[in-house]
Amino acid sequence: MTAHAPVVLDIAGLALDDADRRRVRHPLVGGLILFARNWQDRRQLGELTRELKSLRPDLLICIDHEGGRVQRLRSDGFTHLPPMRRFGALWSDDAGAAPGSGVLRACDAATAAGYVLGAELRACGVDFSFTPVLDLDHGASAVIGDRAFARDPRTVALLAKSLMHGLLQAGMANCGKHFPGHGFVRADSHVAVPVDRRSLRAILADDAAPYGWLRSCLASVMPAHVIYPKVDSLPAGFSARWLRAILRGRLGFDGAIFSDDLSMEGARRIGGRELAYADAALLALQAGCDLVLLCNQSSGGGAPIDALLEGLERARADRCWQPDAASEARRRQLLPAQPAPDWDALQRSPAYRRALALIG
Repeated sequence: MTAHAPVVLDIAGLALDDADRRRVRHPLVGGLILFARNWQDRRQLGELTRELKSLRPDLLICIDHEGGRVQRLRSDGFTHLPPMRRFGALWSDDAGAAPGSGVLRACDAATAAGYVLGAELRACGVDFSFTPVLDLDHGASAVIGDRAFARDPRTVALLAKSLMHGLLQAGMANCGKHFPGHGFVRADSHVAVPVDRRSLRAILADDAAPYGWLRSCLASVMPAHVIYPKVDSLPAGFSARWLRAILRGRLGFDGAIFSDDLSMEGARRIGGRELAYADAALLALQAGCDLVLLCNQSSGGGAPIDALLEGLERARADRCWQPDAASEARRRQLLPAQPAPDWDALQRSPAYRRALALIG
């Protein structure tokens, strides 16, 4: 087993070049995240994922594919999944004959969406999607918006658990995001450094509540690039207090922790200064992340990716960071345990067809 492969990187195009192949074979690389630019059709994607697995059978092939406006694959047979807010609206609709019928319809539809999402991706060789969003819809955050199921944490937890059950039926793990909650702040961490000034007690009682309730079925968590100054001066994804003391210690989570994209503004400006990618990755790993993502840096030769890998190698040699066998085990637990379904067989499957009908 690889000692610890914490880096999740990306590629620039529809196929691998020699530099991509070299990076995928690097012992510190454990995952690759796909974007819409890496997609032409199912045949091309299948060829790409097969080559990736031929180079590294243990590579975790990931994508940010939630439904709604965050859906990377939208053609050649892929189902256009609704935003998660649609299921929250179903939950609130008790116009049916029996009280609570809206809740039942919402849970069934969310499970069906999770199954369709996971099964279609797996049929093209994708192992894992960063979903579901556990953020609450406070109405303030444009970047979260309709990606959130609802405002109420109980509704969010039960709908997320339903969607995660559908992913499990498809043989795919899950990722709750963005811990402890991104929905309360207006700023977008892609381009700014959001600050949430609420107390720890207020956050744990509201936005972070789903993480504790779902700890037995969450496979992984992605923390927010948000600063909560009444808890820590560092963003959650770089804070040992948030990740080790609160998420693992207080809430009892024992799955994998991913950093959010280290190229986002909320990850670059820490402590009043702009960090190099390698320094940001090191800080995230020291705080308790098992895996670190660096996205959209592969074009033009991918020098930022190489610099991050070289920086982590130096940190390991200097004993500023050491590979962690437990982190590697958590990474490998995200890999599918069963072979991927065949696309044509999936389309004929009664379970798949029933799921499509339930999504509506």
